[in-house]
Amino acid sequence: MESLYKSYVAPYASPTAVPVAILVAVVVLTNAYLRYVELTTKSKKKKSTSTNKGTTQTKNIFDTFHRRKKKSNKDNGGGKKAHHNSSSGSGSDRPIEAATSNNAPTNANNEHDANDKGESSGVEAPAARPKEKEKRERNRRKNANNKTSFGNNKNKHALPDYSTLLPKTQIAATVQAWIDDDMPSFDVGGLVVGTSPKTAQLWMKSTGIFAGKPFFDAVFDCVGCTVTWTKLAAEGKLIKASGSNRALLATVTGPCNSILRGERTALCALSRCSGVATESREAVDTARSYGWDGLVAGTRKTTPGFRIVEKYGLLVGGAATHRLDLSQMVMLKDNHVWSAGSIEGAVKLARRAAGFSQKIEVECRDLDEAIEAATAGADVVMLDNYEPDKLKEDAKTLKEKFPHVLIEASGGITAETMGEYLSEHVDVVSQGRLTQGYHCLDYSLKIKR
Repeated sequence: MESLYKSYVAPYASPTAVPVAILVAVVVLTNAYLRYVELTTKSKKKKSTSTNKGTTQTKNIFDTFHRRKKKSNKDNGGGKKAHHNSSSGSGSDRPIEAATSNNAPTNANNEHDANDKGESSGVEAPAARPKEKEKRERNRRKNANNKTSFGNNKNKHALPDYSTLLPKTQIAATVQAWIDDDMPSFDVGGLVVGTSPKTAQLWMKSTGIFAGKPFFDAVFDCVGCTVTWTKLAAEGKLIKASGSNRALLATVTGPCNSILRGERTALCALSRCSGVATESREAVDTARSYGWDGLVAGTRKTTPGFRIVEKYGLLVGGAATHRLDLSQMVMLKDNHVWSAGSIEGAVKLARRAAGFSQKIEVECRDLDEAIEAATAGADVVMLDNYEPDKLKEDAKTLKEKFPHVLIEASGGITAETMGEYLSEHVDVVSQGRLTQGYHCLDYSLKIKR
């Protein structure tokens, strides 16, 4: 024990040992403090550098935004500076006027943007709404003034392939009846031209909506010929043509006598179907120009034996077919009502026979008859032969009482007067002229020499 004391403790118990220990401690503490200060300084510098970098990036973003905004104003005519130059009379007058005019819409847009962001722009957000309403009204009036320019409204949706609706066997039988009607006995002209193979070209020679391909095909299939259509021949398309500017739509190949045997029948079907489609498109475009989105429909006033062609033309032109025949929908007209004794009695008996699967429409001459029909259970009420103002008044009253009932306006409505009958309470406007007073389009089929 004593030896341990002498070896480890005694040396430090000398008078000189204590000051040396104190000196060593001071040096160690000083070095530690200096190291702490060094590390702290480096940390602060690093943080400061990171903050400055973020500030610089933010500043660059705002600088880029202001440069782009300044460039945009410059491209739009110089903004307020151009306007100021115009007022002071400096520079060329014409470019400055144009710049001021071009900048007006930009300023209006900026005002809308400022209002959307809650910023102060000197113009309150609600003030912009009347301007938008006025713009829509101007567009409506502009469309109304151009309502006779049919076919100008581009349809956003592709036309369905309506040819798939047609019953092929029935069409074949119908076409065969047409051919038999046109050639009940000898074809002397066919004897003259013979049976040598020929090619004929189908030309469209008047402007209108092209329609009727399935019937043209069916005629030449019936007589043993082949039809090849061009890319231009798309049903529902407005084709501009004339006698001096014909449009080639198809070629027909086959025996010469067979081509001529089907020629006139095929052209008749094509020209009439296209005529119905053209009238229909004109009527639909007119209705849309007034902002009305109801249905423009044909009627059952079709040519006997030619009904399916004319109904098909209505579809291709964008109109509704109305009922296709007596069996599709029940329509109770004045003769039915008078014979049955009352509207109520006629509707109830019709409903018993038709069941739930058929609609019932009643032709009405005034509001009392319309209310009686709707109360009895009619699905559609036709307001027939009305004056425009009275029609709108009664349609509104009827729709408020029976919102589920469809209201059809009919009787004496033409392309010129249709706009007077359109109303938000009218669902359908029907016109017999679409299948009864249409103009046929001009086509020709010429054999190549």
